[in-house]
Amino acid sequence: MILYIAEKPSLGRAIADVLPKPHKKGDGFIEAANGDCVSWCVGHLLEQAEPDAYNPEYKSWKFEHLPIVPDKWQLKPKAATRSQLSVLKKLVKQANTLVNAGDPDREGQLLVDEVIAYLGVTGDKLHQTQRLLVSDLNPQAVKRALTQLRSNREFIPLSTSALARSRADWLYGMNMTRAYTIQGKKVGYQGVLSVGRVQTPLLGLVVRRDEEIANFQSKPFYEVLAHLATEKQETFSAKWQPSEACLPYMDEEGRVLARGLAQNVVNRISDKPALVTQLASKDKKQNPPLPYSLSALQIDAAKRFGMSAKDVLDTCQSLYERHKLITYPRSDSRYLPVEQHSLAPAVLRAVSQGAGELLQGANAPDPKLKSKAWDDKKVDAHHAIVPTEKTANLLSLSLREKQLYLHIARQYLAQFYPAYCYSETTVQVTIEGGLFNTKARQDQSLGWKQLFARQEPNSSKASGNQSTEESTGKDDEESDEFIGQLPPLKLGQVLHCTRGELLEKNTQPPKAFTDATLLSAMTGISRYVTDPEVRKILKETDGLGTEATRAGIIELLFKRGFLQRLGKSIVSTDVGKGLINSLPASATTPDMTALWEASLNGICHKETSYQAFMQPLLGTLSTLIQNAGAQLPTALNGLKGQGYRKPSAKKAGYRKSPYAKGASGSVKRTSSAGTRSTVKNNSVKKSGASSKFSDKEAYT
Repeated sequence: MILYIAEKPSLGRAIADVLPKPHKKGDGFIEAANGDCVSWCVGHLLEQAEPDAYNPEYKSWKFEHLPIVPDKWQLKPKAATRSQLSVLKKLVKQANTLVNAGDPDREGQLLVDEVIAYLGVTGDKLHQTQRLLVSDLNPQAVKRALTQLRSNREFIPLSTSALARSRADWLYGMNMTRAYTIQGKKVGYQGVLSVGRVQTPLLGLVVRRDEEIANFQSKPFYEVLAHLATEKQETFSAKWQPSEACLPYMDEEGRVLARGLAQNVVNRISDKPALVTQLASKDKKQNPPLPYSLSALQIDAAKRFGMSAKDVLDTCQSLYERHKLITYPRSDSRYLPVEQHSLAPAVLRAVSQGAGELLQGANAPDPKLKSKAWDDKKVDAHHAIVPTEKTANLLSLSLREKQLYLHIARQYLAQFYPAYCYSETTVQVTIEGGLFNTKARQDQSLGWKQLFARQEPNSSKASGNQSTEESTGKDDEESDEFIGQLPPLKLGQVLHCTRGELLEKNTQPPKAFTDATLLSAMTGISRYVTDPEVRKILKETDGLGTEATRAGIIELLFKRGFLQRLGKSIVSTDVGKGLINSLPASATTPDMTALWEASLNGICHKETSYQAFMQPLLGTLSTLIQNAGAQLPTALNGLKGQGYRKPSAKKAGYRKSPYAKGASGSVKRTSSAGTRSTVKNNSVKKSGASSKFSDKEAYT
């Protein structure tokens, strides 16, 4: 008997649907006509054991216990899904062959592997376990995947990477949260101070941005425009380029701060001849934007539709699992396997039939074209998010589902159009010894841009003003530098400057983070790395968190009262600021966690080992705990945790929990390790009640 172990029931049912019928449905499994079985996990069936599993003394939160480092790691069954683990235990014993059908990513690999290991599978059965990679739940796609089974042993590095991540997050999150919660209590803070290797640097980004805005002092600066005319009275404008002689009157950004200097330029150039001293025109082309990864889609959807990262992920899961209209959504890739190009005619047919509105006013896509998206070298466990071969019934979708499906489908369609071609002309004009520049862009062939020429149906009014570049996942920062058209010009041509114009502007503070910009910061975290040497090591693609966790981490910071929304802006609360200002810089900047992700990626690709990652971490952790004990978090003086309420007279001496109601004269509080805890006097003791937070929430 072959046993397929899926990550979720939805995937299990999709696998069973293509196995021989009739089926026999059991409790937690489906048996096919040929005797093979499909069963599933329900997310993680196992979780890291709590500290008191290693030593009963660790039930009490005491600083002298820290850092807590297990000698031998333990997993325990999750109480809510223990029955499903029992189902798998029975089926695994009966099976001749096992197939890991976890989701095609790091966590999906570990999720099933840890169950197989926990159930004691060894020898030939373990050696012969196979791996099924399913990224599309439609029957034809699942059938194809079943013909492409691989040895599960090929994915040991992926599983090892996930295991290292899980243990490292437990060590860091549990120890740091205990340390700062204990220290916070000493300065009167009532609440759990959750510290994680991803959530805390993310909070740090927001706090530092808020502080920059609060401390910002605006200052005026000046620009000069020359309004020019040809002999035929064709007009255009050019912008003054200050010379080196102006440097004493400019800031580090190259802006002129002296009004008198700019006014002098205006006076000198008005009603004076001008000479075209440089003229260059180049034909350029822009290839189609790549298909979406989850983060790229989340960033775009935040700009276009005002959707949060969690909204996008939840909607995509529905499009994937319920409607089967898109491929696996928790993907960090924007590329597609070359082999999948053969599916293009069927996918294009499905899109044109179900979402024909995308093609209105555009040429038909050419399925023979192969964009840069098709690249086996850039595809790992999963590929970009694209439409499936199933024809959509848009009327059956919610507004959000329709918006995201059309967005994903349009990005896929773009791969089957030629490049956007245009000419770019740059002009330099000299007036009274001063230099003035301008640029113009002229469309030659729209290519893929014809798909983005009109506003997307059903999008909000705000999104209607977005540029074509934004709709393709890019912001055209140079758009202000281009004018629509230039008159015909020649090198050496004499023009007339009709007048100079002084533009007075003010420096602007950095903008508060939004869903889109915060996600962009997480995916391009090297921009925020403080150590220049670390920045050299990191690639632009090394992000803060993973595709699967980013949305949850942002939401977690709201849930714990560290972040809040003000309109579209995401800002830190007083508690969030207090926590960041109480922690060492290494815990609040992305340097450390970005290096973690680089190392974890190295484990996936056999470039580094589990031990090489874990050993330095233990040394760093010990230093951090020592530093935490050496000083009090005074920035938290007078602050209360989320949900804190002043105790009533009847319960004097007891404090309300920030997360849960107390009982029997004690206060239950959720610890970073995901368990309830009891606070009495000056010690913190765990009660052993069920956890409020999942492992992923607790330790990241």
